[in-house]
Amino acid sequence: MRSEQVQAIRKLGQKYAYTSVQMHEAIARKMGFASTDHKYLGFFLKGKLTAGELAVVTGLTTGSVTALIDRFEKKGLLKREPDSADRRKVYIVPESEKIIALLKPFYDEFQNETEKIIASFSDNEREVIESYLNKSLQLANQTIEKLN
Repeated sequence: MRSEQVQAIRKLGQKYAYTSVQMHEAIARKMGFASTDHKYLGFFLKGKLTAGELAVVTGLTTGSVTALIDRFEKKGLLKREPDSADRRKVYIVPESEKIIALLKPFYDEFQNETEKIIASFSDNEREVIESYLNKSLQLANQTIEKLN
């Protein structure tokens, strides 16, 4: 591959990442959230988890996780639930229907249009895109691990 092609693809990847951040910032403002708080709502849709588990999956510090949970709890999007077997453990339980209702207006059209774009590629092209994204994610995760 020519060096110009590599650079062009890298620049497009950077532009996509920056534009994605801008889109999520705009959505957060419309939803009444600070910064990218709304992106963390997706982690809660997988079910209840502890603050420690949330810190691991988000990469946030425990202090930041506590503040995030407090903000979402005030908005009625989740609640704290003590573990019945271990009083020291507290689960964060999502109000999934409320979260979905809040996110849905901002993502329905985007998801539908994304599916159309993906469907416009051949099976082979989709395999190449999937391979590139998986390898890029692997590299990003390796970088995160080195930094932590």
